[in-house]
Amino acid sequence: MNTPQESIGSGFSRASTTVDIIKGVNLVGKVAIVTGGYSGLGLETARTLASAGARVIVPARNVERARKAINNVGGGMEVQPMDLTHPDSIDNFARDFVETGLPLHLLINNAGIMALPELTRDTQGNELQFSTNHLGHFRLTIRLWPALKRAGGARVVSVSSAGHRFSPVVFEDINFVHRDYDAFKAYGQSKTANILFAVGLDRRGKDYGIRAFALHPGGIAGTNLGTHVGVEMLKKTGFIDSNGRPVVDLARDLKSISQGAATHVWCAVSPQLKSKGGVFCADADITSVLPDSDFPNLATEDRTNRGTGVQAYAIDPNAADELWHKSEELTGVSIPC
Repeated sequence: MNTPQESIGSGFSRASTTVDIIKGVNLVGKVAIVTGGYSGLGLETARTLASAGARVIVPARNVERARKAINNVGGGMEVQPMDLTHPDSIDNFARDFVETGLPLHLLINNAGIMALPELTRDTQGNELQFSTNHLGHFRLTIRLWPALKRAGGARVVSVSSAGHRFSPVVFEDINFVHRDYDAFKAYGQSKTANILFAVGLDRRGKDYGIRAFALHPGGIAGTNLGTHVGVEMLKKTGFIDSNGRPVVDLARDLKSISQGAATHVWCAVSPQLKSKGGVFCADADITSVLPDSDFPNLATEDRTNRGTGVQAYAIDPNAADELWHKSEELTGVSIPC
């Protein structure tokens, strides 16, 4: 049985920060990989894990940019080249890691893109948000499977979003071949895929000590994720103020970077999640299942009343299996025997 999708009363809250979560945690001897670990929430997550003693590896498309960002927060992390949109790049990174013989205790699938204004495809013809946010991480996780098994107790954390409410995975037309492209539906589909991936991965990995989680970090304007949304939309929705500064308003689920990354770190290290997995988390706790709702309007939605739970379609085990098989088909990779 999967862990029930309901709060465990963690004692943390929307206000909790990475400092609160990591207090008293010793990660000496642990190895972590954090995708997108050189900016925003990923950088804060990587920095926090390293501060507790973990060896942290950050794969990056732009190695020099990543090293500079990491050095700006004190260093202590390794950068290696990898591009989530290029299968060969993922395979090379994963192969090199697996061949070191190291165990992989923590894999934080954090990197992502959001709301590309025009339909864009990767070199394999897949819609780019689905490719980057899901397929790249699916491939990376499967290629790292031997190292995850070697850990004898590993966690894989997929960074999703409340934006999964924009769309389920439309299996009949994932790549927008037969329907009009919509930037937020494409984003929502990819974020739903992140959650379904955690459900499917946990079921396949728990017998090997590999547990999987997905999460919503909150609304955080101080990252690169909203690059394609535009300044005017960010102002209209209250993410930034009239001077362009990020807004922190916990009543509206708008957080600082340290508050946003707290759930990343909680899913990765909390002893409260021992023997649990396959669930969606927010505010450093397991969330509830939301009632069915219509496609939300980013510009007009009242965030004060916004639920941070999960739609039932995103934790449906049958949909998780369908996504798993579709991902194997699209990537050509599967769990090694």
